[in-house]
Amino acid sequence: MTVAYPFTAIVGQDDMKLALSIAAVDPSIGGVLVFGERGTGKSTTIRALAQLLPKIAAVKDCPYQCDPQAPSKSLCAQCQKTTPLKSHKIAIPVVDLPLGATEDRVLGALDIEKAIHNGEKAFQPGLLAAANRGFLYIDEVNLLEDHIVDALLDVAASGINVVEREGLSVRHPARFVLVGSGNPEEGELRPQLLDRFGLSLDVRTPRDIPTRVEIIKLRDAFDHDPEGFSKRFSRKEGALRRKIDTARAAVDAVDIPTEILEKAASLCLELGTDGLRGELTLIRSARALAALKGQDVATLQHLKQVALFVLRHRLRRDPMDESSADARVERAIATSLS
Repeated sequence: MTVAYPFTAIVGQDDMKLALSIAAVDPSIGGVLVFGERGTGKSTTIRALAQLLPKIAAVKDCPYQCDPQAPSKSLCAQCQKTTPLKSHKIAIPVVDLPLGATEDRVLGALDIEKAIHNGEKAFQPGLLAAANRGFLYIDEVNLLEDHIVDALLDVAASGINVVEREGLSVRHPARFVLVGSGNPEEGELRPQLLDRFGLSLDVRTPRDIPTRVEIIKLRDAFDHDPEGFSKRFSRKEGALRRKIDTARAAVDAVDIPTEILEKAASLCLELGTDGLRGELTLIRSARALAALKGQDVATLQHLKQVALFVLRHRLRRDPMDESSADARVERAIATSLS
């Protein structure tokens, strides 16, 4: 079994770790987009999240990891017909979507082996089925083929994957958190897909020598003895896992005062963001951050801390303002959230 680099051993990428933790607490936020140059730990951090997340209850032998506590209409067709449902604990799925994946591999298709040997039309679930209730990770997301992007947009909007081909008609739940990484020098992301990410950030290589030295020392120690290195961080990993688990259970009870709602709306108006998705994501992210910190009320400080993640990729291009998106958001924060 491959040992993943411990999440708590990652140095110098605190913003990326925070954004991923927020998305893990409240999947409705819509996932995380991480752009940056090569070698900044994007993939390492995202993969480290997989072993950190607490386990969830799922219906036994269900290929879609249906939630046994969910309403019947949210279950797959097989689980709707099964009574009683047997459950077991599984790791939250973290599924890679490779750039070269075909549409059949992503969405699912006719099970050729069963068709040939048994003469039956059976559905072979795809990557979206495997990612249900978990994370779908796309490296180099800005290079994803358009027809795969279109399929992802449809499913991400509805939470249901519908496959109708080769005489099959299948609907199954497919609610997942999108996590994408890429290098902006290799191409831009389609606006429709960009809008589906709740949080966005740029990562850069640390510029100070002590941080760089610490990263090199830790990585070298891990490469020499992955299991021993992981044991060194097992206590920290367990503590953070419990923290995220507690926050997931408490997030819905976190109060959002009217003042915070008004501040979120004011900030989005100041920046001219389209629609209300910006405000909704701001509020949900502030609430998730409060839950992570063990607090039961979202404050202005929580809102300020998540605003750049939420809004930097939602700005319209302004030909009269050559400032970076980050600078525009920071100016608006100073104006609207003071």
